[in-house]
Amino acid sequence: MKKIITCLLTMLGLNSACGQQGYETVDTEQFESLLAMENVTLLDVRTAEEFAAGHIDGAINIDVNNTDFISRVKETITPGNTVAVYCRSGRRSANAASIMAKHGYKPVNLNGGIEAWKKQQKPITTEPAEAYETDTFVTPNGSKVTFHALMHASLRIECNDMEIEIDPVLKLGERTIDYTAMPKADFILVTHEHADHFDVKAIEQLTSSNTTIITNRRCADMMGHGTVMANGDSLSPAPTLTVQAVPAYNTTDGHLQFHPKGRDNGFILNIDGLRVYVAGDTEDIPEMTSLGHIDIAFMPCNQPYTMTTNQLVNAARMVKPRVLFPYHYGKTDVSALPAMLSHDGTEVRIRHYE
Repeated sequence: MKKIITCLLTMLGLNSACGQQGYETVDTEQFESLLAMENVTLLDVRTAEEFAAGHIDGAINIDVNNTDFISRVKETITPGNTVAVYCRSGRRSANAASIMAKHGYKPVNLNGGIEAWKKQQKPITTEPAEAYETDTFVTPNGSKVTFHALMHASLRIECNDMEIEIDPVLKLGERTIDYTAMPKADFILVTHEHADHFDVKAIEQLTSSNTTIITNRRCADMMGHGTVMANGDSLSPAPTLTVQAVPAYNTTDGHLQFHPKGRDNGFILNIDGLRVYVAGDTEDIPEMTSLGHIDIAFMPCNQPYTMTTNQLVNAARMVKPRVLFPYHYGKTDVSALPAMLSHDGTEVRIRHYE
């Protein structure tokens, strides 16, 4: 009977029998040799918390127990590539390897996981900036865009050598962000002046002589500088980036004072052909029906300041993004949103912003 796949380890010059399940399992020495080769992706399939506590240098983190595991793998790793995969003990990574093998990848599983790696005194690392959950997408032109879920409404976006920060804030409650551990921003976008979106000290930490700060009139007046955009304005600050300011406001009686119409911005970013909607603080406003095609959307969900879950579902049905990230959700339970939108053609990904 023919084996499921060609013996990958033989091709790589490693001494391990080919697996019958579509992937290989190797020891720490063989795994380390594999990592020294070109075109091998290192994948850690543990939780974000486990990854932050210590991981093999160069690994990307996609939790195998997340429902969107294989879709995130496909967006991050080219099908057909060799993937060196590990977890804590080797069980979760074996499951991940089996899943990836069915989708055309060439997985190689680390026997004994990172625990075996550490027992052999192999190096591990901790990188604070990478402790945040990340999602990577490929633009129509082949560039990778990575979104870092930092905190509440604070996002970091990187594409090639371009760094974009959205509503950077140093501290909310007991949570803090160390922006000194991150690269200086090429562009900082601020939606409005509320303290959970606008923090002058955070902006100063991220600013270099080459940084462009884009915001509404109110924040620019408070800082004394900045490129001002009003609802409906557009600009192209880089060859692969265009920014459009769109409305963001409250519509519910008794809440209108929080975000009055015309003052604040949401932003649509066209990053090398990938259209990203960062809604800012808003409810499900009628202007959402005319935003055009949206690939990725970040939408808030915490009344009385932004939307209820039902409003967010309505907003998602107006915008029709390919992938929706609820954010700015505070104590609101957003766990039902994937099921609520399961028949709408929108994938909902819930990240830990709070």
